Amino acid sequence: MSTRRHVLAAGLFAPGIISSAQAQTSNWPERPVRVVVPWPPGGSTDVLCRLLSEQLSNRLGQPFVIENRPGAGGNIGAEALAKSTPDGYTMSPLTLGVWSIANYLYSRLPFDWDKDFQPISMHWQLPNVVVAPAQFVPATNMAEFIAWAKARPQGVSFGSPGVGTTAQLCGALFCNRQNIDGQHVPFRGAAQIIPAMLSGDLTFAIDNLASYVPVIQEGRMRAFAVTGEERHPALPNVPTMAEAGVPDFVVNSWCAMGFPAGVPAPIVQKASQAMQAIANDPEVKARFLRTGAIALGSEPDAVWQRARRERPLWQEMVRIAGARLD
Repeated sequence: MSTRRHVLAAGLFAPGIISSAQAQTSNWPERPVRVVVPWPPGGSTDVLCRLLSEQLSNRLGQPFVIENRPGAGGNIGAEALAKSTPDGYTMSPLTLGVWSIANYLYSRLPFDWDKDFQPISMHWQLPNVVVAPAQFVPATNMAEFIAWAKARPQGVSFGSPGVGTTAQLCGALFCNRQNIDGQHVPFRGAAQIIPAMLSGDLTFAIDNLASYVPVIQEGRMRAFAVTGEERHPALPNVPTMAEAGVPDFVVNSWCAMGFPAGVPAPIVQKASQAMQAIANDPEVKARFLRTGAIALGSEPDAVWQRARRERPLWQEMVRIAGARLD
């Protein structure tokens, strides 16, 4: 009798439960969405996420509210996302550091990069740029710079915003492949790296392009190459690494939006479609470019494909750099 009652109850009430669940996902979002940014206010990830959140609010009719949770190279914010309720009301812009590098830098992480996140869509990418101070480095192109750096009796120094950043890993890989004696010097960010180069205390950097465009355009720094697949619209006269004679050196910083794992598929797809439409909006593209970034949108699986495809390269770069953050 008890079994029969359970069967009858299931038959009577399951359709209503299913309909209610379907309604909740199809009507998403029905309240404000929390957007956990794993970086401080004012940085490129924060600024670009605010632009996206503004557009999502306009398209989906609910506020997308920024909450900055910086620290530990983005891991604090990523942990907050991983441990949040998978109902579609918490999302986060996770950079390639979380998707493709973190496991090689830390012996232990507060999340599982393959199991705790659900990608939504690619968000943006930007290349690094190889720069040196015009006053202290006589080279005018990549070939001249490599020859000049190799001939330096005391070697050269390259700056980065810290251990494990794409700038450090790119600098180490570049010096390793070109047989250059290069010494890594960590700073807090480009705001400190640029004055150090302009004063002659630092030789070069391979850092995120956005921070360097003004000093390049002013002529105080020379840009030898960008690390993207193509030339960047902000520096159309600067060649790619391949064009400059450095093959197999395509490296982009990138970011993808994510939910915690377990968010219902219809919500993931609705969010992804909204982000893809936003990334294709010409006005949004122009606003992203003003920060140096290229707006991207994609299906969720494209994020996994890119993250996993790039992991072997980053693992090798971490090994060459000897970078650890334990």
